[in-house]
Amino acid sequence: MAGLIKREDIDEVRQRTDIKEVVDGYVTLKGAGLGSFKGLCPFHDERSPSFTVRPQVGRYHCFGCGEDGDVISFVQKLDHTSFHEAVEKLAARIGYELRYEDGGTGPNREEVGKRQRLLDAHKVADEFFRSQLLTTGAAEGRRFLQLRGFDRGAAEHFGVGYAPQGWDALLKHLRGRGFTDAELKLTGMFSAGGPGNQQRIYDRFRGRLIWPIRDIAGDTIGFGARKLYEDDQGPKYLNTPETTLYKKSQVLYGIDLAKRNIAKERQLVVVEGYTDVMACHLAGIPTAVATCGTAFGADHIKIARRLLSDDGTGGEVIFTFDGDAAGQKAALRAFEEDQRFVAQTYVAVEPTGADPCDLRQTRGDAAVRELISTRRPLFEFAIRAALRKHNLDTVEGRIAALRESAPVVAQIKDAGIRPGYARELAGWLGMPIEEVGRAVAAAAKRGPQSPPQNSAPGVAPLPASGVMPSYNRPDPRDPVASMERQALEVALQEPGMLGGGIWERFAAVQFATPAYQAIHDAIRATGLAYAADPVMWVEKLRQEVPEPLQPLVSELAVVPLPAHTAEAVQKYCRDILARLFELQITRVKADKMGQLQRLDAAAHPEEFQRLNRELMMLEMERRSLRSDS
Repeated sequence: MAGLIKREDIDEVRQRTDIKEVVDGYVTLKGAGLGSFKGLCPFHDERSPSFTVRPQVGRYHCFGCGEDGDVISFVQKLDHTSFHEAVEKLAARIGYELRYEDGGTGPNREEVGKRQRLLDAHKVADEFFRSQLLTTGAAEGRRFLQLRGFDRGAAEHFGVGYAPQGWDALLKHLRGRGFTDAELKLTGMFSAGGPGNQQRIYDRFRGRLIWPIRDIAGDTIGFGARKLYEDDQGPKYLNTPETTLYKKSQVLYGIDLAKRNIAKERQLVVVEGYTDVMACHLAGIPTAVATCGTAFGADHIKIARRLLSDDGTGGEVIFTFDGDAAGQKAALRAFEEDQRFVAQTYVAVEPTGADPCDLRQTRGDAAVRELISTRRPLFEFAIRAALRKHNLDTVEGRIAALRESAPVVAQIKDAGIRPGYARELAGWLGMPIEEVGRAVAAAAKRGPQSPPQNSAPGVAPLPASGVMPSYNRPDPRDPVASMERQALEVALQEPGMLGGGIWERFAAVQFATPAYQAIHDAIRATGLAYAADPVMWVEKLRQEVPEPLQPLVSELAVVPLPAHTAEAVQKYCRDILARLFELQITRVKADKMGQLQRLDAAAHPEEFQRLNRELMMLEMERRSLRSDS
């Protein structure tokens, strides 16, 4: 008969158990002074560690949320067990035999908590599946593993098993071990069929290779099953459904094997499948884990941060994705969660699209290690993904790319890195760093939750088809916008200054400010046919621009130029146009430099030389403008 655990035995278990060793299984602890250790609290989400463990007194306390207790209460709360079960688990850990009051014994199967019964069923099922992998009927499963480079030792290390064909092999086995159908229905390992109350349960996994999915403490809580036979009408991978034990958004396959190395190396590698985890571990990347049929989300991040001790002192999370469109989409979803980390986030994508398992098969362990070592920052991947959507050989394409990529740069949480990537973006786009910097700053002000607006400095709007674009009033503090405004004032008030070769130069200029670019487009469309008649000239331009800009055309046409004599007006106009053309040359040079940076000189030597010659000519032209002004 079951009884209460003797008080002196409870005290003995508490005394003999090293609380730091137990907590280390859930939280990465670091020394915090003599006899104290700190880590991120497992009871609430925090960015700076406030969870403190004092092994000498066998206690923990969180200075953030106030949770505290001893090693027994810690296990109770983290494993969701009763006091009784926590003491028994800790006693088993240290090999201590408990005694019970009134001559009783420990609780039998009927008296343990529902969770423990589920864990027991999974443990028995795990052992059953592993034993089945060695049978004659599992030949196809062993062949699958062998073809992917996994020997018997690898299968045993990862607990890979086999679910026999048929409808009730596991069901019979678990019934024989004393589990009732009512209990088995709660495990997720069985399906039900039949009419009404006559429904019978049968094995969910049949004729499949099986991977045990374990929690961070090493308890099996679910299974993943891979199809082996052509007549199997089910999906390629079939996982345990949601149960009281198995919540896929909170599970990482391989975390039980990887947790120590994750904490030691301050690295977490996220791959896409069970065989990818196996390949990484066997290739020397023992920090790899995988999600189980869902995207890497907030609950996974909580697990990762606790193991990484994500307190701002280092650590990295590396995502591996296929190189196809789905893989890129998954990487960008991961980037959306990036701000939840203090650790740096990276992405490793194999150019051919091979996953770690395929890579190990075809090129060996070194290729898997190389894939991880050549990781790129996740925000760089996100920036380049945005750029790939646009034609960077056109002005319109570069402006659209800037509008989309500037918010990505603005989201980089490391203030020391952000300016560097703004400069990199300027090089990739072939645009002035000042222009890119303004766009990034504007995106940062809007914040990550706000969609990009059309009014970011230097970014032209791309209106939807049939929709009238909106033009915000240009910021007078923006030096580029100010320069462009002055040039348009000259063009509207002194169109005669645009005659001769000046017109070709003026028409070729690209304005960064959307409103001013629209007016410039109107000038090019109108031409100089009405230049001799200032009234008609301005009226034609008013008719040519979008209606919201008509008042601005009038304003530019009447604002006084800062000169008091005809000679001074001429000189002012020449100087302003020279500055405009110099700005255009700077932009073209940046464009050419961007092309040069994107070019493989060894593969295209003639193109490389041509671009260098054009850059030299542009610099000569710029110097000529300065000497003439």
